[in-house]
Amino acid sequence: MRPKAELHLHIEGTLEPELVVELARRNRIDLPTFDVEAIRARYSFANLQSFLDVYYENMAVLRTEEDFYDLATAYLRRAAAQGVRHAEIFFDPQAHLSRGVPLEVVFGGLSAALKDGGMSAALILCFLRDRGPEEAEEVLRAALPYRERFIGVGLDSAEVGYPPSLFRRVFDIAAAEGLRRVAHAGEEGGPDYVWEALDILRVERVDHGIRAMEDPQLVARLRAERIPLTVCPLSNVRLRAVPSLRDHILPAMLDEGLVVTVNSDDPAYFGGYVDDNYEALRRELGMTDDQLDRIARHSFEASFAYEPA
Repeated sequence: MRPKAELHLHIEGTLEPELVVELARRNRIDLPTFDVEAIRARYSFANLQSFLDVYYENMAVLRTEEDFYDLATAYLRRAAAQGVRHAEIFFDPQAHLSRGVPLEVVFGGLSAALKDGGMSAALILCFLRDRGPEEAEEVLRAALPYRERFIGVGLDSAEVGYPPSLFRRVFDIAAAEGLRRVAHAGEEGGPDYVWEALDILRVERVDHGIRAMEDPQLVARLRAERIPLTVCPLSNVRLRAVPSLRDHILPAMLDEGLVVTVNSDDPAYFGGYVDDNYEALRRELGMTDDQLDRIARHSFEASFAYEPA
């Protein structure tokens, strides 16, 4: 099993149908169906928004510290079995606060799972861009008392219509607090979103970033500055960002000398965890062991835990 780090993983996106049913019963939540396969059958998406609709509906079963602990523990076990040695895990506090789940519950369950998980892992607090910059700033300030429990901030959810520039102020606050900074850009949005993430938010990694390849000047900058890109191949296919895996631009990104990493994004919904993504690249794109080993090395170099010798 190839050792690797995972740097683009939404913990809420690891909520497997079996755990949805288990937590619903534990919390006495009435689901439209308790049939695991019927729930799984809904995981066919026309675009990012159709995915988010199901994603947030399922998330309603997460209520207690025990729920968040079980969610993260299940992911860490799967990840370790797939060769992950370090994980930097996204979570969306706004999605839980809006359901009446306090921050202390979210942090309590996730932090305890990471402490007990037996592998290196850290949390990155993400802002839901469709809820706007004012709410993002409110959430960051509310989370600062838990500062020792997360290492950075990110920007996720639907890209189009919510450019990175809207979030300049909250990212400036995060930088002043010594938090690491990442952002989703260049999946739905074009290269201009990647430029804004770099120049305005001053991100240290770009999540997705596949559309950066449309701009040669941007590619040159990403290469020269060694800015990592956290690419999620199976996710890109499932959300129709690329027509098929065989059409994926990842090999060209690697050929351009970019610091490309491979990750699973929301694996419960997109058909595979991180090593499943690696194996799909081998099977569908014919990527070699040398190429996949280079990607795995990039994953450690791109992590915020990495310290050059």
